[in-house]
Amino acid sequence: MRDRNGAPFGRVLTAMVTPFDSDGNVNYEQAAKLAQALIGSGTEGLVVTGTTGEGPTLTAEEKLRMYEVTLEVANRNGAHIIAGTTTYNTAESIELSQEAEKLGAHGILMTVPYYNKPPQDSLYRHFVAIAESVGIPGILYNVPSRTSLNMTAATTARLSHVDNIAGVKEASADIGQIARIIETADDGFYVWSGNDADTLPVLAVGGYGVVSVAAHVVGKQIARKIYAFLDGAREESATIHRGLLPLIDALFVVANPIPVKHMLNTVGMDVGAPRLPLTEADDATRAHVEDVLSQYDVDLPV
Repeated sequence: MRDRNGAPFGRVLTAMVTPFDSDGNVNYEQAAKLAQALIGSGTEGLVVTGTTGEGPTLTAEEKLRMYEVTLEVANRNGAHIIAGTTTYNTAESIELSQEAEKLGAHGILMTVPYYNKPPQDSLYRHFVAIAESVGIPGILYNVPSRTSLNMTAATTARLSHVDNIAGVKEASADIGQIARIIETADDGFYVWSGNDADTLPVLAVGGYGVVSVAAHVVGKQIARKIYAFLDGAREESATIHRGLLPLIDALFVVANPIPVKHMLNTVGMDVGAPRLPLTEADDATRAHVEDVLSQYDVDLPV
């Protein structure tokens, strides 16, 4: 596959959480520390202020400062920052994407609009408008479990011919749909699994990598799984994948990022609690997450 516009940012991308302090303010110092730790544990790029980063509860000013802080770290380490700049409002998405580009973001994450459920042709026009407003590449993000709307393989393939759209984070969990995207999309179009549990199946049908939540605590193991697969060590890759499934399940036992924030706090990377309308893990969730986490070698440098 050819590399367009600086894409594909790397195969192992982490959907980074946003740290908050005890007063609920963004903890930018901890954000820089976490970004450094993630890059040190195998992450090649960070998706900032996306779903896991609680983008919907951040102000535009907080998002832009998060991009600045993480870009400082990424640029020192040869990593990439993909800014989660889009919502269901096309005009606001364009404005924030342009501001992220001015700060030096390497790309943007463009989420399927939630709540207003546009038809497929409207989706196409929404994404084209955003992509054409900036000079950095965009990654589409299809996550129907969150948005209540699936972007079809046909729409994704159509968007793959737009110069500034480099790929898709596919979290539909529909491997058939993902395979059809890979088969019909433009040659320079990359597909990242949007679900940790689907990474190996997505690679098997020709996908490129993963945008991971689990990489917060087992990033090196996820990188080893992907590169073992690419090197032809398929059984090793499958063994790693199967072994990580209980951890992945624990990360989604309640709404993401509640469990991963508790995991990070447990291992000593203070990221605080989520913002309302999300809350901290309850006692049962804490106990379950801690029990599962204790069975793994955490490779995040803290």
